[in-house]
Amino acid sequence: MVFSTLTDTIERGVTGLGSAVSETFFEPVIRLGVTGLSRSGKTVFITSLVANLLDRGRMPQFQAAATGALQSAYLQPQPDDTVPRFDFETSLAQMTGRNPTWPESTRAISELRVSLRVQPQGFLGALSRPRTVHLDIVDYPGEWLLDLALLEKSYAEWSADMLVRLRTRPGAEAFLAALEAADPAAKLAEPDAQALARAYTQALHAARAAGYSDCTPGRFILPGELEGSPVLTFAPLPPGPYPRGALGREFERRFEAYKREVAKPFFRDHFSRIDRQIVLIDALGALHAGPGAVEDLRATMQDILSAFRPGANSWLSAILGRRVERILFAATKADHLHHSQHPQLTAIMEALVRDARRRADFAGAETGAMSIAALRTTVEETRVHEGRSLDLVRGTLLDTGKQAAFFAGELPKDPNQVLGPARDGEASWLDGDYGAMRFAPAGISLAPGEGPPHIRLDRAAEFLLGDRLR
Repeated sequence: MVFSTLTDTIERGVTGLGSAVSETFFEPVIRLGVTGLSRSGKTVFITSLVANLLDRGRMPQFQAAATGALQSAYLQPQPDDTVPRFDFETSLAQMTGRNPTWPESTRAISELRVSLRVQPQGFLGALSRPRTVHLDIVDYPGEWLLDLALLEKSYAEWSADMLVRLRTRPGAEAFLAALEAADPAAKLAEPDAQALARAYTQALHAARAAGYSDCTPGRFILPGELEGSPVLTFAPLPPGPYPRGALGREFERRFEAYKREVAKPFFRDHFSRIDRQIVLIDALGALHAGPGAVEDLRATMQDILSAFRPGANSWLSAILGRRVERILFAATKADHLHHSQHPQLTAIMEALVRDARRRADFAGAETGAMSIAALRTTVEETRVHEGRSLDLVRGTLLDTGKQAAFFAGELPKDPNQVLGPARDGEASWLDGDYGAMRFAPAGISLAPGEGPPHIRLDRAAEFLLGDRLR
């Protein structure tokens, strides 16, 4: 195993060196990882980003577009022949058609290449010819990113973490009851193992539906062709040790097999090549779910940042030699709030990132936080209600197709008023609840040269790509 790992590391080093030489002397490549936690809108983000790179009329804060340095953008075949292509054309047609709908959500990895024709700026740039920069967008489920933290945990550590979290989550009652009735030290009986794994999987689905973020292992949520396999047939158990042949010993073996056969190949073959990353987060959904969901989001972000900065002697440090240079945490669905509340939403995201950085002892990549809407679905209005002026958003409800005005609640200017109760384990918000609404895409008419309407998508693009396009 040591020899195999060494061989793989040397091979990846040679491949990486060849890629670096190619990028330096020919056409540079930016590999942008796009992932998101539950209901965050990854497909919509990628579709809108690409459409607004092709037609840049709505990108004033994206300096390469504003200055004219970005002369053109066009789609090209992707470099990875074994990875499915991101279906940009179908998603854009669904979002901007006569009867717009939301595209299908991400269920597996996909990729898309956008080539950017850039004229270098400044005195020396005027003497240079335009160059081509390739943007390779890698789309993958957020649940897979959370698996990165598993690679440095033992089965006992992961079990302890998840059992603590499950006891505070809605929808875990059936699994906890099954766990109470099980005997992990008894001889393995496959039907019992499958029943316990199914109950755990159902608890993960319930937690995700309730707005919780950490639902690991990720393939339990999106099993694909692995559904029903032993590598997805385990669950967290109380601490052992367990005798040979016992349920607990087999679950530990399967957990290690999951890390080795499922999680590691993804990070080795795809994640290790990413140099920019955006993590999309439905922070409004977590606020609506309550303090427990917000605290779970805080812990999840800590795990994510810890994974991006592994220890010097870890397996991850060997494969992540190419450090992720920039990580953007973006609160999506900013169009569900009036613009007067966007600073509060951004402040909450910044506080979550700052706290996660401190708790993870993270250093290295540049991180940022902002609130965005990759596709704007609402318009704003102000109404007087019971003598009080309310800033609202109006849109088409996804479930009924009717127009409705919506007030999500007033976010506090001090993010500690949200993070404090979450950290202290409060059952609910003391000053009222924060609402959540599901809006359908709005009908839009695009002028020539304009991409879909958005909120701060141009600023997100500037943070992630701007320094490489100058």
